[in-house]
Amino acid sequence: MNQNRYIDTRGLCDAPVPFTEAVVNGLADGGGLYVPENLPRFSLGEITALADVPYAQRAARIYQAFDIDLDPETIENLMTQAYGENFDDEDICPITTLDANTHVLELWHGPTSAFKDMALQCLPRFFSASAAALKEQGKLDNDFLILVATSGDTGKAALEGFKDQEGVRISVMYPHGGVSDIQFKQMATQSGGNVMVWAVRGNFDDCQTGAKAVFGDREFNEALASERKIALSSANSINWGRLLPQVVYYVSSYAVLVREGKVAPGQPIDVCVPTGNFGNILAAWYAKQVGTPIDMLLCASNENRVLADFISTGTYDISHREFMLTPSPSMDILVSSNLERQLFELTGRNGDAIRSWMDDLRERRAFRIDEETFAKLRNHFTADSIDSAACFAAIKNVFEHHNYLIDPHTAVAYQAAENLRGENPVLIASTAHWAKFGENVYRALHGIEPGGALPDEVSALSGCKLNELIAKETGIDHIPANLANLDETEIRFTDIIDSAPADIEQAITEFLDQR
Repeated sequence: MNQNRYIDTRGLCDAPVPFTEAVVNGLADGGGLYVPENLPRFSLGEITALADVPYAQRAARIYQAFDIDLDPETIENLMTQAYGENFDDEDICPITTLDANTHVLELWHGPTSAFKDMALQCLPRFFSASAAALKEQGKLDNDFLILVATSGDTGKAALEGFKDQEGVRISVMYPHGGVSDIQFKQMATQSGGNVMVWAVRGNFDDCQTGAKAVFGDREFNEALASERKIALSSANSINWGRLLPQVVYYVSSYAVLVREGKVAPGQPIDVCVPTGNFGNILAAWYAKQVGTPIDMLLCASNENRVLADFISTGTYDISHREFMLTPSPSMDILVSSNLERQLFELTGRNGDAIRSWMDDLRERRAFRIDEETFAKLRNHFTADSIDSAACFAAIKNVFEHHNYLIDPHTAVAYQAAENLRGENPVLIASTAHWAKFGENVYRALHGIEPGGALPDEVSALSGCKLNELIAKETGIDHIPANLANLDETEIRFTDIIDSAPADIEQAITEFLDQR
């Protein structure tokens, strides 16, 4: 079996590791992120031929081309499990066309109605298979605790993917008061005997920074290993096992557009992604590198416009930047972890440069890339930030002109695409079903300003009942069962903790003591 190995972005690992170890480790030694030593290259014919087979087989072909160290039959079986009846559309991620040059990639047909399902129905299965393979090779003798920081959607998708997986427990942290009612209920009602959810005082960056600190606490990790035979790992997009499934859907989508006659074979498209942690748009860049005819990557930010400013200036500066709570909370992020991978690739895989910039970000809360790297960045990316009023206007506009409802994250991407587009057709990544964010969809449709009070009779409704009202008013009545039934599901998790590493570690210890 050919075997692609993985290096780290900071050049601190002693040696490259296989896919199985990269997935199980999550984060590389020294804090870097794993990337494959080699990228496959697909011909145009190989890409368009993917449309002739079901989505699970497309995913298997792409994984096999990356030469991961699992046998082809295992890969095919895992993909069949990941992308099947757990999705409510047999196309898995269908494409809706708004007009001849605007196509919406619906990434929310999985069990939690968010794009994170595309990766998190896949990663847990490959994680378990990887751990089993390493145990069989004598390289592993421990179980795992998956520690996840979420701005809303990743947490539920990870919980759903890892629930009741053998040898794995999962704990999720989300910003207290920083997620929608639906997102809160999705996480707080999670079933499974190996799951835990905590609200954290602070914002998403506090959750993410706290999680990284716990991963980096050698004494705590050594105690987990020696006393409990447990190792920490991650299901956030810092894990390459989260990113590769996202590469798949961009390659696949081009094949579908060609099959449906919406683009000619070889015709370039632009891709617009609502972006917070930079993983989803980075996956589109990797899809471009392996041969997909993608031209420009349109980075859509909300008022937390650190990425838009970075792409425009080459300076990443959060030293005096206010964190904004917006109607698109999954993008309310200031520290975009996956940007490290992108810069590593654009510098010609220069670990020294990455370490220097990441040190500057940690110490000064800012860094500036060199002119050559900035020029390469601009060759691939352009960016815009969309404020909340424009986001709401986009929701209303798309509904009135296309009879199509979009959530606030998709609305940010739609408006950015309108502002940035050139002559190429644009594929917009739609990252969540509108019913996950019913309050703000209602505000948008009824001309209520962002943050404005809902009418008393509306504010008294639960998220589920509000979604029913929106469906009745618009005639767009498909609400996934996982969202429609939340009011009848028992709330299991209500704990609130502080974001300091010591507090997170104490919460982890108490969770592990329960079993």
